[in-house]
Amino acid sequence: MDYLIYIAIFLISAVIFTIVGITIRKKIAESKIQSAEEEAQRIIEKAKVEAENLKKEEIIKSKEEVLQIKNDLEKEIKERRGDIQLQEKRLIQKEENLEKRTSIFEGKEKELERKFTENEKKRQELDEMYNKESEELQRISGLTLEQAKKQLLNDLEKELTQEKANMIRDFDAKSKEDAMKNAKEVIGLAIQKCAADHTSETTVSVVSLPNDEMKGRIIGREGRNIKTLETLTGIDLIIDDTPEAVIISGFDPLRREVARLALEKLIDDGRIHPAKIEEVVEKAKEEVEEIIKSEGERALLETGVNNLHPDLVKLIGKLKYRTSYGQNVLNHSIEVANLARLMADELGVNSKTARRAGLLHDLGKALDHDMEGTHVEIGVEVLKKYKENDTVINAVEAHHGDVEPLSLEAILVQAADAISASRPGARRETLEAYIKRLEKLEEIANSFEGVETSFAIQAGREVRLVVKPESVSDTEMVVMAREVAKRVENEMEYPGQIKVNVIRETRAIDYAK
Repeated sequence: MDYLIYIAIFLISAVIFTIVGITIRKKIAESKIQSAEEEAQRIIEKAKVEAENLKKEEIIKSKEEVLQIKNDLEKEIKERRGDIQLQEKRLIQKEENLEKRTSIFEGKEKELERKFTENEKKRQELDEMYNKESEELQRISGLTLEQAKKQLLNDLEKELTQEKANMIRDFDAKSKEDAMKNAKEVIGLAIQKCAADHTSETTVSVVSLPNDEMKGRIIGREGRNIKTLETLTGIDLIIDDTPEAVIISGFDPLRREVARLALEKLIDDGRIHPAKIEEVVEKAKEEVEEIIKSEGERALLETGVNNLHPDLVKLIGKLKYRTSYGQNVLNHSIEVANLARLMADELGVNSKTARRAGLLHDLGKALDHDMEGTHVEIGVEVLKKYKENDTVINAVEAHHGDVEPLSLEAILVQAADAISASRPGARRETLEAYIKRLEKLEEIANSFEGVETSFAIQAGREVRLVVKPESVSDTEMVVMAREVAKRVENEMEYPGQIKVNVIRETRAIDYAK
């Protein structure tokens, strides 16, 4: 029972305290709200005052800025007015000057019109005087106007011929002075340093026999031995009255060499019959192949050319059995390679490329018996097949002037080829070709007007023209020599160079009585 009373008292006390706390809290909150409202009102009033002050300051600043802008604008307007006034003064002055110049030009125009009128009158007077003088000159000279013009043109042509001849002389002299000095030195040094043996090949080979009885053994019963040998080698054996000798004839030098070796082996062996001939011919072919290979390697060693395809080495070796105008092509190629290298060293260009191109320049001659086309075309085709250097290919293609040389090495190969081919004793021509060349040379010389006679001398290295002195003057001789040389260059093929010598002789004859 007492416990319940205590609980009731506690609950009542709690309620009372709660009510009192709420009342106190409410009063405190009301007090804070009132304070806050007062503070807010104070802040608002303060803000209004500050805003009003800021507004007044901004208005003052704006007025000052507007005033400053106005002053600046007025100042600028004054300056522009001054500039405009100055420009107006200048324009006025220019207008005055233009008016003065216009008046001056008008005066000059009138003066020019007056002078033009006077000049026109004078021109008419001069024309009349010129016509009168022309008529008078024609009457005095007895020549018409056209005849006088023709005579004047003839005189002018003679004068121009004289000048042209003098120019040719000066140009030739200067060219010779500049070119011969360097060219002779370079070519001379190259030729002095290049020493090689040279042989001449023909279309026949001679095999010596121990006795004339061997001829019958070579012929064989009913000619079977000689027929077998000719069939296997593709050449002709000539057995005639020549004592102790058999002549092997054929245009293919390789086949001729195989036949020569085979015949020599058969003679040494003594056993000559078809089966033995076939065996010996095969061995001779193998021996020739070995010779070709060794000759190609010798050429590379002598010229210092490296990294050449083995097939190209064999083709170079085949040139040992190829001749051109009696000159051995392999020795010619080695000589051209050495000459090109030496000239390249003197001139400071690529000597390796020059000697490589020089060695390969006539490579096509090793195949021209088997393939169609010129030796230049064949050589270029083979070199392209084996992916040779473009500079070397161009030098090979240009060494006879078929295409334009694209490098200095190509030009050196041309020069070396000409030197090797034209040196004394290098080549020989057939009598028929030689006579035709001389006749063609004299024909070209005689075709020129005023030539009395001509002679091809020095084995076709020089042509002398004797001209009529009344038809060709001294100055015209120079021009004629140049024109003959050009005709020879364009219409003939020849090794080296041909000298054109024009001779004019005037004789005065009288008799003492």
